[in-house]
Amino acid sequence: MPDRSAPQPPVARREERRIEQLGRTRTDHYAWMKDENWQAVLRDPSVLRPDVAEHLRAENQYAESVLAPTKPLQDTILAEMKGRLKQDESGVPVPDGPWEYFSRFEQGAQHPRHVRRPRGQQDAAEEVLIDVQALSAGHDYFVVAAAQYSPDHGLYAYAEDAQGSEVYRIQRKDLATGALLPDPVESSTGDFCFSPCGQWIFWTFRDENGRPTRIFRRPSRGAEDTLVYEERDPGFFIGVGVTASRAFIVIQCGDQETTETLLIPAADPTAAPRVAAPRRKGERYDLVHWNDRFVVHTNAGDAVDFKLMVAPVENPGRDEWREWLPHRPGHFIVGVSALRDHLLWVERVDANNRIAVLPRELADSPDPAEAARLISVAEQAFLLQLDGSYEFDTSVLRFGYQSPTTPRHWYEEDLRTGERTLRKVQEIPSGHDPARYRTLRLHALAADGASVPVTLLMRADIEPDGRAPLLLYGYGSYGHAIESGFSTRAFSLVDRGWIYAVAHVRGGSEKGWNWFLDGRRERKTNSFTDFVDAARFLVAERWASAGRVVAHGASAGGLLMGAVANLAPELFAGIVAQVPFVDVLNTMSDTSLPLTPPEWPEWGNPLEDPAAYDLIQSYSPYDQVAALPYPAILAMGGLSDPRVTYWEPAKWVARLRERGLGDAPILCRINMEAGHGGSSGRFESLKEAALVQAFAIWAMERADTGQAARG
Repeated sequence: MPDRSAPQPPVARREERRIEQLGRTRTDHYAWMKDENWQAVLRDPSVLRPDVAEHLRAENQYAESVLAPTKPLQDTILAEMKGRLKQDESGVPVPDGPWEYFSRFEQGAQHPRHVRRPRGQQDAAEEVLIDVQALSAGHDYFVVAAAQYSPDHGLYAYAEDAQGSEVYRIQRKDLATGALLPDPVESSTGDFCFSPCGQWIFWTFRDENGRPTRIFRRPSRGAEDTLVYEERDPGFFIGVGVTASRAFIVIQCGDQETTETLLIPAADPTAAPRVAAPRRKGERYDLVHWNDRFVVHTNAGDAVDFKLMVAPVENPGRDEWREWLPHRPGHFIVGVSALRDHLLWVERVDANNRIAVLPRELADSPDPAEAARLISVAEQAFLLQLDGSYEFDTSVLRFGYQSPTTPRHWYEEDLRTGERTLRKVQEIPSGHDPARYRTLRLHALAADGASVPVTLLMRADIEPDGRAPLLLYGYGSYGHAIESGFSTRAFSLVDRGWIYAVAHVRGGSEKGWNWFLDGRRERKTNSFTDFVDAARFLVAERWASAGRVVAHGASAGGLLMGAVANLAPELFAGIVAQVPFVDVLNTMSDTSLPLTPPEWPEWGNPLEDPAAYDLIQSYSPYDQVAALPYPAILAMGGLSDPRVTYWEPAKWVARLRERGLGDAPILCRINMEAGHGGSSGRFESLKEAALVQAFAIWAMERADTGQAARG
């Protein structure tokens, strides 16, 4: 019998709404949760329709009541996580001309200060460019998403969001007077750059549907905007930047499968942008200016894992591209960077990165891959990444190394002498001994024979005997790879005897671009079955036990969570779905939403393609909720989220309660002051991480108690 004294979930009202589409009919009883004026809600949550607000508050109250017994544990985990963060953390200074720039946190501050000091003078007084902690005062949410100084070092511009809606205001500060310039840029995506001459600022406009549609130019100290470029395809994202050489302003356009680059000479910043190579469906490319050439990073000609070509600076059109570094299957070229005398690229092999360094004098070698020097690490799973430079004319390479057991290390290497300097090691104030832990990279066999990488982090004394509780994280969309880096948060579970695992399922790019292509659109279900197969593999290998795994994913990884809940609920003690994309069919059919047209290449277009409609409906978690014994579920959303709107988790939870079997609590928690990224501030964001882990422990204890009761 149900426990009537336990907190009771809110019962969402049902309103029949029939939707006719491509000769198909579906009924959505919870469509009312979408406020018709959602665009206004993103900018001002106080205008949320009262009945929706009341329901969301009831959901939050229910979730808080059910998880009230975990509050002491949440507080303990939060304290542990905070104890692993250095209170007065400082970044590694990056030089440019007479200054070196970095950010640092004051003791106990949620947000950093952006500062600079004279180059090479460690004891010199710092100049505060902006104090984000002070700017955040009076705001429940505040983020500075991007910040840049002007080339003459006289202005500092930054993009601020005080709502979580990702609609940014760009402020410009006169560093000589300390005053903000009047007329900030409004309705930006947060994407901007100064022209290399410093006279102009180029910025990206976000339209009423939340999409980047135009690039404007305005005087760096002025207010009059001039339209530079307008994107007519609602499915294309756009952005603007400057080449490392500072020779070109670059407008990049594209979706998940097609890109196009436009160039403006830095010597003539008011010139009309010129298309380098017209967009060609299915072909991606980007340009890196390197001295007398453009290096073209592209998948042209079936180069699935990408190759490098070269083109003349005067005419980088497709007809002028010449193959330079041929396609090598299994060597996925992630990206390319340039210094004046060295070309750098990151390639991913067997789910780990390595850095290639090619000197300028070897630029015309018959085999650039053979001529390049590789930087790699002898660990099963690790993360190497280029940290970049503000200066083009430098021989100093900056890169970072970390692994699940090893805190981040910041290195500089003089590429002329080979001398390598360790600039900083991430400090864990509460202490961290890598020898107490171990990392394994395993490979699960999927049903169709694919080998799915699985990364494990655990205490060194954990053995594969099926006794350890396990949290399994996954994502698997957009070609985004879950890198094997160091997470201070994971150790609150690991130190309690848990195994923290990541399933690198198809849809990401851990094993190259084909790994992505094999987990999208008509092959999207591979992502879901890979995750289930990885969980079953871990059970078979005794790293876990059926019913003693907690699954965790966010955003498109939340779609993964919803799908595996329908596929194999018996495997999981609990599921955490943060900002979960679970109402896929309705969202991909709503062209007013910010990401719908841009994401049709990823999911398919159910407005025009019956096959896409049927496929999406077959796995959309909201549409596939059934009479199944779902485990405990925690769905978390953000009211101001423009990417995965708040009504997706709210609707999903209502339908789970309506149709699901069993007595496991189904919880919905909507952050009423934040968007897609959750709470802002380095400590506030930890509260949600602590909640996730406390829920996982609570769900595991609940499942263990149930198993014991069943004998």
